[in-house]
Amino acid sequence: MSRELSEKNNISRRDAREQAFILLFEMSFSDEDLSIDQIKENALESREVEFSDYAIKVALGVSEHREEIDSLIESKLKKGWKLNRISRVSLVVLRLAVYEMLYEPTVPGGVSINEGVELSKKYSVDESAFVNGVLGAVLKELESK
Repeated sequence: MSRELSEKNNISRRDAREQAFILLFEMSFSDEDLSIDQIKENALESREVEFSDYAIKVALGVSEHREEIDSLIESKLKKGWKLNRISRVSLVVLRLAVYEMLYEPTVPGGVSINEGVELSKKYSVDESAFVNGVLGAVLKELESK
């Protein structure tokens, strides 16, 4: 578990990940294909919520690399499963953790898995074993390269 502080708001990396999860989760409900910046602004206006630099960076990164991330996730699902069978919460958690594994070299893969599992436990009807399994398979593939 990373205890380093995020740049803005002096919050922990764990809290920044949770903020990124919230941004991405809200984006997953957007019919208008809102950008992360638009969602961030809406949250600031309606709920006076500010997001850390790390949360915004991760959310933007997931959005930018979503196709690659989704392809990697889908390759680790059981035969016949597609992304649309995964709950919205679990899919957002998976995307966030896989993004970190691919694009945040200062975050150990095990930390991304642990944080993903914790977010899953907090926000879903315990799909943490599923999240753990998929992320473990992703990390194993990435480490073998």
